[in-house]
Amino acid sequence: MDTWNSFVAIGDSFTEGLDDWRPDGTPRGWADRVAEHVAAGRPGFRYANLAVRGKLLDQIVADQIPVAERLRPDLVAFCAGGNDLIRFSCDIDDLAARFDAALGRLTATGAEVFIFTGFDLGRMHPLIRRLRGRVACFNESMRAAAERHGAHVVDLWGMAPLADPRAWGPDRLHLRPDAHRRVALRVLETLGQPVSEDWRVPAPDADPLTWRARQAEDLRWMREFAMPFVRRRIQGRRTGDGFVPKRPDLSPLDVG
Repeated sequence: MDTWNSFVAIGDSFTEGLDDWRPDGTPRGWADRVAEHVAAGRPGFRYANLAVRGKLLDQIVADQIPVAERLRPDLVAFCAGGNDLIRFSCDIDDLAARFDAALGRLTATGAEVFIFTGFDLGRMHPLIRRLRGRVACFNESMRAAAERHGAHVVDLWGMAPLADPRAWGPDRLHLRPDAHRRVALRVLETLGQPVSEDWRVPAPDADPLTWRARQAEDLRWMREFAMPFVRRRIQGRRTGDGFVPKRPDLSPLDVG
């Protein structure tokens, strides 16, 4: 941390901060929370968040990595590949090779880089849970890439609170605010930074939903999120169309 004067976050909706909304309707998310924590003890600290929802790995490599290379930050967060994994077909070996090459470009800048494993989807809806094997396989490839290039790995798979369906927003693809808070704590812990909270503290117990309520919630999700998601994929549209990075350049962070 003694040498961190700047931080660039690269990625998709997870890094942009969906579904952790500020009062003005803009996303906050784990990356902003990490930046706020670091900036609180370092005057002049600068932060950029280049992430855009819906982006595939190749789009992140083409649009965001050149910006990070130009900005030359001290610390870089790199999370990519999740939107590739949820496509109808995905060559994991090819995706892993492209991820490895991208990570090599980032570490070659001299920045301290950290990446993320994918989440454990074992308790999610069966349509989402079917991706669990893909995620596990890609996780191992990312860990190997991180070891080759000297990057930190933030283990999301092992975060039990994130396996709780209550950690996820209405679309079951994006984290709620408390889950983003926990991810930020996990990032800071991985980077060796002191924190005053523990991400491991379980969420309070909640009354279980009845079978009828679960079925109604699943039907709502299918109607409002799953089917529109499939239609967009068939039509070649993505959730990030028309969106731009929320913090496209390194600038001081207001933590007042």
